[in-house]
Amino acid sequence: MRWILITLFTTSLAAMPTMASAQAAKSAEPFAVGTFAFDGQERLGLVLRQQLVAELNAANNNLQMEPGVAKMPMPEDMKQLIGLYEYGLKSRLYEIVNHLVASKQLDGQRPSFVRDVKSVRTLAPIRYPGKILNGAGNFYTHTCEGCTPEQQVANDKKLRANRGVPYLFLKPGEGAVIGNNQPIVIPAGRDRIDWEIEFGTIIGRPARYVSANKAQDYVFGYTVTIDISDRGGRPPGGFGSGSDWLVGKGHDTFAPMGPWIVPKEFYGDPIKRLHQQLSIDGVKVQEAKAGDMIHNIWELIEYASSIITLFPGDVINSGTTGGTSMGALKTGARKGYLQPGETVEGMIEGIGTLRHTVVAGPPMPTDLTGAQLPPVSTYRKPGQ
Repeated sequence: MRWILITLFTTSLAAMPTMASAQAAKSAEPFAVGTFAFDGQERLGLVLRQQLVAELNAANNNLQMEPGVAKMPMPEDMKQLIGLYEYGLKSRLYEIVNHLVASKQLDGQRPSFVRDVKSVRTLAPIRYPGKILNGAGNFYTHTCEGCTPEQQVANDKKLRANRGVPYLFLKPGEGAVIGNNQPIVIPAGRDRIDWEIEFGTIIGRPARYVSANKAQDYVFGYTVTIDISDRGGRPPGGFGSGSDWLVGKGHDTFAPMGPWIVPKEFYGDPIKRLHQQLSIDGVKVQEAKAGDMIHNIWELIEYASSIITLFPGDVINSGTTGGTSMGALKTGARKGYLQPGETVEGMIEGIGTLRHTVVAGPPMPTDLTGAQLPPVSTYRKPGQ
């Protein structure tokens, strides 16, 4: 079906030579793209003014009713949108936005396909990424949680002298990825659940051995992500060598993403602009700007693409800043790990805010054989 859509799309482009001069090179207003539930149906949408969402297919049909506008099919999902964006789709999205603004359909009595974003369910923007790669230990303040200013300066100096190469780990997609306002579920028996706000970079075209100097050319846009983490680890015994990243990062609902994606041309340079923060029940526990990053976004892309080809819709997460459970406990900002009933809010300036309520997961089934991941409370302490 994907290739049928691409064929139809390229055929439409070939059939519109008289419209070439009408293709929009600029958008009248910045916009974001997201995935939403419109009347119970999963649909793509254009987010305007951080308050309105226009269902993409209907907005395109609305534009095509104008005389002389060529017909162009819209993508079925976000990964198709991202893959086609630089192949003519960007100009059509600009045309849709320009038409909505010029015809004042975003003001006063709006058409039915333009809704208040609060009135529709916001899903994860990409359902689901082929790969999610997260930076580990990639912010100076995160590598020195709870440090005094003097300790932080010494830590930063040491790291700058020997940064090495980035460290990336895989985070699951389907199952782990959730959209705005979906609950974060604490699995039964896992009582050391942590939070990590991260800057998500969405790959726009295939990338292999891409230099950091050219990495921005391979980016589609940016989103907010939260890396929920299980600090409980593996039980004693068995293989147990080193960190278990699946246990630590791979539970259901542990990859909040969204609320939407801002195309790169509307955000600017994250190396200069980035400002992210996370709060729990209104208490800010994390905040950072781009200067806190050890390896910048472009270096993460260079490193990742030297290992595996990146494809449209893949996500590279920046790593997190100080203020996770370890630092928050030291500074007194928190008294413990995430608890059911708490609300987590992760914000990146210029993109948006993710809000999630923490809930307790169901109890474990009683017919398991013992091969399951057990509650942390059952682990033997050293010397026992």
